[in-house]
Amino acid sequence: MEVSNYIGFVTSEGELFAAAAEHGELSVDIAACDDWDMRGLVRHLGVIHLWAAANVAYPSDDWLDVDELAALNGYWPDLGSSWPDDAELVSWYRQTHKNLVRVLESAPVDVECFTFLPAPTPLTMWARRQASEIAVHRFDAEASRGIESHFEPQFAADMLDELLSCFAPRPRELEVDTERTIGIHAHDVDEHWHLTIGPQGIKTSRQDRDADLTVTATAAELYLLFWNRTPDSNATLAGDTDLMDLWRNSQRVRWSGA
Repeated sequence: MEVSNYIGFVTSEGELFAAAAEHGELSVDIAACDDWDMRGLVRHLGVIHLWAAANVAYPSDDWLDVDELAALNGYWPDLGSSWPDDAELVSWYRQTHKNLVRVLESAPVDVECFTFLPAPTPLTMWARRQASEIAVHRFDAEASRGIESHFEPQFAADMLDELLSCFAPRPRELEVDTERTIGIHAHDVDEHWHLTIGPQGIKTSRQDRDADLTVTATAAELYLLFWNRTPDSNATLAGDTDLMDLWRNSQRVRWSGA
């Protein structure tokens, strides 16, 4: 996608997230996020937006280390000084979201700043990462409210690709003895991924090959399944289904910055 498309999804996904967040009590539990309620989820996503916007608006070659909201006060004093009370929390989130969109839209297309995933440009990485960050938590928020979530197929496929092609292959060792493979097919957009999971980590190919397990579903179903959101997915699994447990146990993306 073009950067403008990602920013468009950042905008629309954030609006849907806020709508779900304000649809009931902030004390409702978020099933996919251990020990989080809606209050914690809103705070988390707002901090992520402020952190991402700071990385783009104040470029640096280094990771912006954020362990609490106050660490962002120097960048966004109107939004990072202290947590708002519950009555103002979703409004505060909307402001962090608006600030993020403004920064992404106004940034030079060739801005040079810190990145942590492969992408054609730094701005592409940040816009894509924020689009998917909001989308998966929008699902979390809607699920907690009993709202059915919908994702545009090509957007879901692109966000799935970020997970499988960018997050999954990051260098690390896994507690597995031999290589095993998972083939993934998003049948509504006819896109394929092939994962090789071994002691030295995960390698991802976009080719359609034979695999120990083949998982077939819509792009949206696969996006949620591989983000470990829907263990009861309607996906069709053919082969060694225990490999889904291997995926779930080895692929956990955690925010460690705030």
